[in-house]
Amino acid sequence: MMRAFKPILMILLLMVPDIGATEDIMSKATGTFEITMLPQDDGEADMGRFQFEKTFSGDMTGTSIGQMLSHRSGVEGSAGYVAMEKLSVTLDGKTGSFYLQHTGTMQAGDQSATILIVPDSGVDGLKGIAGNFIIDIVDGVHKYTLNYSFH
Repeated sequence: MMRAFKPILMILLLMVPDIGATEDIMSKATGTFEITMLPQDDGEADMGRFQFEKTFSGDMTGTSIGQMLSHRSGVEGSAGYVAMEKLSVTLDGKTGSFYLQHTGTMQAGDQSATILIVPDSGVDGLKGIAGNFIIDIVDGVHKYTLNYSFH
């Protein structure tokens, strides 16, 4: 009987955080970006597909390229999108690239988005980067906040 519990016990022990472990210290980069959206043809699909390119300035400099899928419902102000984006940037004196994964919705004009750094996607000087990305559009200006750490 005890033999059956050993795998479960091992899994539970692996889930307990290491008390001696230190948390990664989060840093913040802010700035602005310019974006160009290039519509793609999806034939009869009831979705919008776009390639987009960004140029970043501020604490993070460089460019990105991505693909977005979206759907605008028949109700005004309601939509959803997903996207993947590769950033090739210099951040905190380190140059490299990493990927962002976007998920967003809009209902009755209220927008929400979650944009995360894809785990283990950082290469070169940005290897080990983790965190999230926040977009804020103020008076037509695209602003970003990148909350990040290295592990």
